Amino acid sequence: MIKRKKQFNDHSTLYASIDIPIRFSEVDALGIVWHGHYILYFEQGREAFCKQHGIDYLAVQSHGYTLPVVKSSCMHKLPLRYGETARVVTRFQDTPAAKLIFQFDIYNEQNKLVCTGETVQVFLDSEQNLVLNLPQFMLDWKHKVGL
Repeated sequence: MIKRKKQFNDHSTLYASIDIPIRFSEVDALGIVWHGHYILYFEQGREAFCKQHGIDYLAVQSHGYTLPVVKSSCMHKLPLRYGETARVVTRFQDTPAAKLIFQFDIYNEQNKLVCTGETVQVFLDSEQNLVLNLPQFMLDWKHKVGL
């Protein structure tokens, strides 16, 4: 039997939490958030996480890389409505691969889980080539934050 190398560190405690007010422009005629806006909420959560933990997009670009999203998933459980404030909790999923995996939980004002999701981003170098090994600055960052 072939034993696979462990893909993820299940013990990552790196997270960030932000509150997002639901705006009128984000809801449909029933006052419910249109499903496409959840991906925008994920982006807001990801940006907050990256700024809080020192790996924001400008820092990544300063090292000569970009991070396009190559996968996103979203599981809706309850609706969000106009006038509510949503809380987006973003967690970093540690992996040895040259990619960033973020997991999201969105809660309503009653602290009920309304949505879960995940995004995967890969590293591209300055010539837009896929990077197969984790860049040194990310290895340094992981060491700094205890991963």
